[in-house]
Amino acid sequence: MEIEFLSQLFRSCLGADYREVENGGSFAVVRDGDLLYLFFEKSNGGEDWKNNLSYRAADCDCEGEFFCHEGFLRVWKSVLPYIERVILSPSVRRIISVGYSHGAALSLLCHSYVYSIRSDIIEECESYGFGCPRVVWGRVPDEADRFANFCRVSVAGDIVTGLPPKLFGYRHVGGAITLGRPGKYSGVDAHRPEIYLLELDAAANDLTKEQKSTII
Repeated sequence: MEIEFLSQLFRSCLGADYREVENGGSFAVVRDGDLLYLFFEKSNGGEDWKNNLSYRAADCDCEGEFFCHEGFLRVWKSVLPYIERVILSPSVRRIISVGYSHGAALSLLCHSYVYSIRSDIIEECESYGFGCPRVVWGRVPDEADRFANFCRVSVAGDIVTGLPPKLFGYRHVGGAITLGRPGKYSGVDAHRPEIYLLELDAAANDLTKEQKSTII
């Protein structure tokens, strides 16, 4: 996977023109021909934090046969009515969903929804969660398929990626890319958007140096 692509997605996520709906849900929709981008914003108010701390496990219902974080599910279900029509549109042949922090959890639930409802294009759909908290609780029967194209991108030590704690029954799913080295930042600093940008740029520079070295 190209680091430059991840950097572009993250920057687009930070700068998207978000619409806020019930329960503090914030999303943005961007169409590029038959490609649909769905962006989900980080926590931006008290309502978001209230939902972030709603740790009880809830049945994901239409999202698949598994349980997930109740607060994130509540926000996702508030957003879904506003984007469901465009997701189901026959003219959409590829979907990329992207979220940061709180929004990364929504991107994961969006990915699960697309997996359930757009089986005709699921191989063309992918999702990314930057600084993603744990969302799934317990066992996921078809995890290998459902989250195969969901990728978590995190800076080493990011405090949010360790929440909710494992002892509550929550766990990460999908693939993972870790930026930076352990201990370089405090847990709080490692979650900051400017640190993500810094580490994405550093990874891109390292890759460029490696490619030049290979050519030489």
